[in-house]
Amino acid sequence: MSDAHPIRSRRPGLSVGARIIAGVVLAAIGAVGAWLQHDAPGRSTEPRTEFTANNPPAGLPTALTTSQHLHWSRCTSPPTARTGYDCAAMKAPLDYRKPDGRTIDVALIRRKATGRNARRIGSLVLNFGGPGVSGVSGLPELLNQYKPLLDRYDLVSFDPRGVGATIPVRCGKTADDTGYDGADACAEHSGALLPYIGTSHTARDLDLMRYLLGDERLHYFGVSYGTALGAVYAHLYPSHVGRLVLEASVDPTKDLDEEQVSQVKAVQAAFDRFAAHCAARIRHCPTGDGPEEAARRMARLADRLEKKPSPAGGGRNLDANDLAYAVSDHLDLGTDGWSPLAKALTALIDHNDGRPLSKDADDIGSADRAATPRDSSRAAQTAITCADSSLRPGFERLDRDEARIKAASPVFGAAWSTGVYLCYDWPFDGERATPQVNADGAAPVLVVGGTGDPTTPYPGARHMARALGDGVGVLLTAEEEGHGTYPQNRCVTETVDQYLRTGRTPAPGTVCRGSMS
Repeated sequence: MSDAHPIRSRRPGLSVGARIIAGVVLAAIGAVGAWLQHDAPGRSTEPRTEFTANNPPAGLPTALTTSQHLHWSRCTSPPTARTGYDCAAMKAPLDYRKPDGRTIDVALIRRKATGRNARRIGSLVLNFGGPGVSGVSGLPELLNQYKPLLDRYDLVSFDPRGVGATIPVRCGKTADDTGYDGADACAEHSGALLPYIGTSHTARDLDLMRYLLGDERLHYFGVSYGTALGAVYAHLYPSHVGRLVLEASVDPTKDLDEEQVSQVKAVQAAFDRFAAHCAARIRHCPTGDGPEEAARRMARLADRLEKKPSPAGGGRNLDANDLAYAVSDHLDLGTDGWSPLAKALTALIDHNDGRPLSKDADDIGSADRAATPRDSSRAAQTAITCADSSLRPGFERLDRDEARIKAASPVFGAAWSTGVYLCYDWPFDGERATPQVNADGAAPVLVVGGTGDPTTPYPGARHMARALGDGVGVLLTAEEEGHGTYPQNRCVTETVDQYLRTGRTPAPGTVCRGSMS
C-alpha cells in the first residue's frame, strides 16, 4: 500500500510513481564555483552586456545586495544540465525579519538568451508548480516548452525554500531519509527551518534574485502553485512587477479545505466528460455507457483494489487511492490522456493488470502536454502548504470536511478527503487562511485559466484576476481540457509570448478556443 495522499499537488502531470513509491529521493544539486566563460551550441557570439539594477530590496544588508554577485559556473548536476546551463547560489536571510542573521543558499540555474544582445529584455524567472518542485531539475526537463522565449530572455529557475538544494526539508525516520514519516519527524529533523519556508519568504527571495540578476522589475512565469508565488510577490512588491504570467491559476479566495472541495468537483467533472466521450467514441469503453455507469464501475473497482491491490510492476501495487490519482494524472493531460486512460482501465478491470495505468502515469512526467520535474518532495509539499495555511482544524471540523469532500465526488472524494488531515498536527502556526495578493499600482499581470482544468479549477483564475486589483489582473480564458494550456494551445501561446515580448496584454474578455470549444 502506498502512503496516504494528503493534498493534490497544484502542478501539471504529477507522476503516480512518486505516490506509489514511499518517499521521493531528491536530486543532489551541484555547488557553484568560479566564473566560467563559455558559449553553448546555438548561442549568439555577440559580446554580452550584463544588466545592473539600482533598486535593491529595502532593509537588507549590503553584504546581500550591492556587495553580492552571482558567480555562475557550469552545472554539475542534474546530468541534464551539464551542457548549456549555468548554476549559482544566492545568499539570502533565513529570516527576513532578522536580515543580519543566519543566511541560506538558494540554488539557481540559468539558460542564457540566444538572441541579439540589444534585444534582450532581461531574465524570465520560472516556477513550475508544486509546492515541492525543483526548478534546477525542472528547467532542463521543460526547456522545450519555453525555448522560443530565449530570443529575448535568459531563462532562470531555482529551488524554492525547502526543496532540492535550498534548505531541503527532511521528514523521514532519520535526518538523511528523504521519505515522509509525519509532522513529528519534520519537526525533529527540520524544525529550525519550517517557520521560514512558506511562500511569502520565497517571494522575498524572488525580489533579491531580481536585483542580483540585474533587473529593475521582475519578469516571471508561474504555473499552478507558481501562480500563488507570483501573486504574493506582486502584493509585496507592486512597484517591482514587470511582466508576470500566472498560468493555471490557483484560487486566492479559498482556504485549504475549500480548495480541496473545488478541486475534487473539478476533477470529477473532467472524469465525467471523459466518460461521456468514452461511451460515444471508444469501442468496448471500460467505463460503460456514460458518467453514471462510470461512477458505479469505478466504485466497484476501488472496492476491489482496497481489498486486494493490483500488481503495478517493479514490485509495486496499485490500491484505491493510487487508482484515483493515476486517473487524475491522465485527466491533467486533457484529451491527449483520454485514449491511454481507456486502454489502461481496460487492462486493470478485465485483467487485474495495474502496470499500464501506473506506467502511463509515470510517463506523464515527460509528456509534451504537461511535463513536469520528477523530484517533487512530499515533505516539502506538506511543509510549504502548512507554513502558508493557518487552518488547524479540530476533530469535529475534520469529520465534517472529510464527509463534505467525499460527497463532492463519487470517484475521487475518498482519496481527496485525506487532505483535511494535512496540517491538523503541524508543529508550527501557518501564515494566513488565504494569501494576500492585491497588488494595487502594479503593472498588468496576465492570468491564464482553462475552463476544463481538473487541478486548478477555472473560477480560481477569474478570482485571481479580480483579487490582484483593477487594472492589474488581466484574464485570458482558454476553452481547453487539462491542467495548463501553455504551450499546447496556440492562441494562448501567441498571446502570452506577445505579452512577454512587448508588455501588451490581450483585450478584456479574450477567449482562446480549444478542445472544449
